[in-house]
Amino acid sequence: MTLTSAKSLLLSITIFFSILPAPSFSFDIERSFLQCFTSGSGNSNLTSGIVFTKSSSSYNHLLQSFIRNLRFSDNSVPKPNLIVTPREILHIQNAVLCAKKHGLQARVVSGGHDYEGLSYVSDVPFLIIDLVNLRSITIDIKSDSAWIEAGAALGELYYAIAKHSKIHGFPAGTCPTVGVGGHLSGGGFGTIFRKYGLAADQIMMPRL
Repeated sequence: MTLTSAKSLLLSITIFFSILPAPSFSFDIERSFLQCFTSGSGNSNLTSGIVFTKSSSSYNHLLQSFIRNLRFSDNSVPKPNLIVTPREILHIQNAVLCAKKHGLQARVVSGGHDYEGLSYVSDVPFLIIDLVNLRSITIDIKSDSAWIEAGAALGELYYAIAKHSKIHGFPAGTCPTVGVGGHLSGGGFGTIFRKYGLAADQIMMPRL
């Protein structure tokens, strides 16, 4: 065998072994996560409509709904191993615990838009927890307070307040499509912050 032929053979073997294990590794993570997620609740049907793998028919549709900056749609950009759309707090707890157990980073989408891709891109194996189903808003005018789930958007919050009162408001941003969870966790800068402070100054985290 010539030196050139040996180099070609070595290159072929290297490429073969570097490419082939990836799908199997991804499948093992998905399967292990699904087993962990269902065992956490004792319900074998828990994942239906909540956990989506890359082979799920809704996976691509859900992923594209997050992406506002089209450069993150490129095939070279890492994609999540799974997408979880919790319907209750238990689902979030299970997703976080199982992600940690199986070496997946958890990225959270809180119902709004993210042009920097921080909530749906990572350099390590990861999953997305999409809070789109957790968006209820309860307004209590008598106590000047509201209960807001993290998946709601600012526009939904403002609309809910306006339906109950013409004089009440909430000091947050002006873009109605921004998610409440991400906006408040980042401080919540708004046009009237000089008088009322940041949105984060007006919230209390519940005791779970």
